[in-house]
Amino acid sequence: MANAFFTPPIAENEPVLGYAPGSPEREELLATVKAMKSKPIDAPMIIGGKEVRTGNLVSMHPPYEHAHNLGNFHMGTGEHVSQAIQAAMAAREKWANTPWQDRAAIFLKCAELLAGPFRQKMNAATMLCQSKNAHQAEIDAACELIDFFRFNVQYMADIYAEQPESPLGLWNRIEYRPLEGFVFAITPFNFTAIAANLCAAPAMMGNVVVWKPADTQIYSAQVIMELFREAGLPDGVINIVYCDGPAAGDVVFKHPDFAGLHFTGSTAVFKHLWKEIGTNIDMYKTYPRIVGETGGKDFIIAHKSANPKEVATGIVRGAFEFQGQKCSAASRVYLPSNIADEVIAQVKKDVDSLKVGSPEDLSNFINAVIDEKAFDKIANFIEYTKTRDDAEFICGGNYDKSVGYFVDPVVVKTTNSHFRTMCEEIFGPFVTIFVYDADDFEGALEILDKTSEYALTGAIFAKDRYAIGTATKMLQNAAGNFYINDKPTGAVVGQQPFGGARGSGTNDKAGSYLNLVRWVSPRTFKEALVPPTDYRYSFLG
Repeated sequence: MANAFFTPPIAENEPVLGYAPGSPEREELLATVKAMKSKPIDAPMIIGGKEVRTGNLVSMHPPYEHAHNLGNFHMGTGEHVSQAIQAAMAAREKWANTPWQDRAAIFLKCAELLAGPFRQKMNAATMLCQSKNAHQAEIDAACELIDFFRFNVQYMADIYAEQPESPLGLWNRIEYRPLEGFVFAITPFNFTAIAANLCAAPAMMGNVVVWKPADTQIYSAQVIMELFREAGLPDGVINIVYCDGPAAGDVVFKHPDFAGLHFTGSTAVFKHLWKEIGTNIDMYKTYPRIVGETGGKDFIIAHKSANPKEVATGIVRGAFEFQGQKCSAASRVYLPSNIADEVIAQVKKDVDSLKVGSPEDLSNFINAVIDEKAFDKIANFIEYTKTRDDAEFICGGNYDKSVGYFVDPVVVKTTNSHFRTMCEEIFGPFVTIFVYDADDFEGALEILDKTSEYALTGAIFAKDRYAIGTATKMLQNAAGNFYINDKPTGAVVGQQPFGGARGSGTNDKAGSYLNLVRWVSPRTFKEALVPPTDYRYSFLG
């Protein structure tokens, strides 16, 4: 029996490898991509530690080369979701009673395995199935996920150490129990780290999890499960299922042991799930925790004092890294009239230099979008814009899905501050610019704040400190992550906890204690050291 207070290693952000020509990490990554691409996999569900195969096979393909087969996954049904819940609940008591330092050790081992022998396998899987270039895979699938594991252990220790005061004669304590039931994690395609963290964070706090990843991320999800297994995560703590979303929801949200939803995805789906949970509220043993990060229509606004080249770089990086398929991607830009032409010219010059193609060619900045559905949606926005007389193309407008789902980066300039592509989420390499009167900065801020239902990320570029202060105040509810003279993407665990409000989610800040504390149910103890023996108080005389 442990009888000491344990201090975990001080968390530090994982260094980002550069993958420069001739570097050992570049050679290892490319070799791993080649080897994995040449060997199609069979991806089973994993329920209670057992591989479950249904024979209902769905093929997986690189978005940038959709004729190539990466393997198949086994599509399940609602019955498999029921089995996953049973396996989770069977594992719950033992896992919930596991000392926190033992749970911490498992996820610290995940971090070190990922920093070492799993690094290029995880990166390669992310490149192959999600069409990320080497840098985007490195900062996501390796570094951010390592950071989640390390920092969450530190935050977990901080939470457990937070205790109430005890006056003389009493000893007050708080224990942080896992939720009474199971957590359902629904994860997106675009970040391998998010997918892993959405199931790992509740599990770290002693919860058991049923995990449904996006179909387009299952290839790298298999590597995540392999990592968990190698680190010693007990069977049944995290169970992965592949099935249709409504079929899963029909089981999960009608189960009395449903205790929490950890979600990243579309705003419409999240609202639907919230309504379904509300409809079924009388079925549950306890009020479920609902944590979600959803859509975004993220902005950049420049003040007339801004440096045009800094603004242009923020636009190009913010809008087009990972093909704009980040919840935080810059999608609408407000430029002051005095520097707009210079910024737009620099953006055009930069975008024209971006290479588009396979992530296996590390000279390509832009790769394919995730699938045909996303491709067609973006193409429809492009064709719509071509028909309008209140918008013009600065760059792009071409797309081709004959080999992969490739869309050339699009920059549109509009005279309508409420043009469709200034308001609606596109989730692709598409950014729209509106030019405002340089002497009406506050008016532009008001338009920006009222244009979108979302409030995830945003950026202000300015040299004028008073202008920065004005934007910070007027846009206080427009973005959960606000950037000053930087692109509105690239939040780092432990540095910029991530999440937004309004239509962008519950703002529970992944990468901080704020998220982890949602997965515990505190119990307070008051112990009288010498109990009273007379009911009378002194006021009675």
